[in-house]
Amino acid sequence: MVLKCASVIVAPLARIPVTLTYAASLVAVTTVLFALGPQTQDRVVFAASTNLHNLRHGHFGTLVGSAFVTDAGPVYAWLPGLMCLLAVAELMWRSSRTLLALAVGHVGATALVAVGLVVAIDHGWVPAEVSHDIDVGVSYGAAGVLGALTAAIPRPWRPVWIGWWLGVAASVAATATGFTDIGHVVALLLGMLLSARLGRPGGWTTTRCVLMALASAFGLLLLTSSESLVLAAPAAGAVGGLAGYAVGNAFGGRQRDHL
Repeated sequence: MVLKCASVIVAPLARIPVTLTYAASLVAVTTVLFALGPQTQDRVVFAASTNLHNLRHGHFGTLVGSAFVTDAGPVYAWLPGLMCLLAVAELMWRSSRTLLALAVGHVGATALVAVGLVVAIDHGWVPAEVSHDIDVGVSYGAAGVLGALTAAIPRPWRPVWIGWWLGVAASVAATATGFTDIGHVVALLLGMLLSARLGRPGGWTTTRCVLMALASAFGLLLLTSSESLVLAAPAAGAVGGLAGYAVGNAFGGRQRDHL
């Protein structure tokens, strides 16, 4: 009986190794840094940051290390949402494709934002001091995974999903207060583009639908980091979703007319 109960618990968890390993790594790193004290924590966070200062000095290892170091507050406040997002992606796309989406979102957005900052600094659009700003955490990778779920959405509702997140992304970009906001938008768009190349997703179940709902709520909170977006982003998303629905119906109608 004990072995049977254990297998019932372990079997589903065996299907999300990336989610569990990444979550455990984040908890371990966060715990160690907390134990070492604030001064050591600040030094580690700066050393792991993918800011221009580090990248210009050839510290390309930060492209990986920064994904395991966070400064986003208590880990218990955001880790459950992240785990829901990674879990539903891993159940739909399997581990290798989830890792790919995570990497494309994290590394791709970091690289593109860095290029944009170089141009902005050279033209005097932003102060040079921004090259030392802290840039660590899971948010770019998470946004990439969120975008990569696009092709897993059932086809009739996919235009609504795309329209919703494009509306949210537009509101975030329009009110961006720093390069991190732009990075979130870039990562989301990269994930959406990648989703078209991920192949056939797994089927939807009740558990996966619940995880998807929680993951979507986490994604919205992730993108709308400022108070001004609490109402503006969902409103923009609703407008985008309605536009996506209209476009989807129009396009679907044309397809039916040609049949």
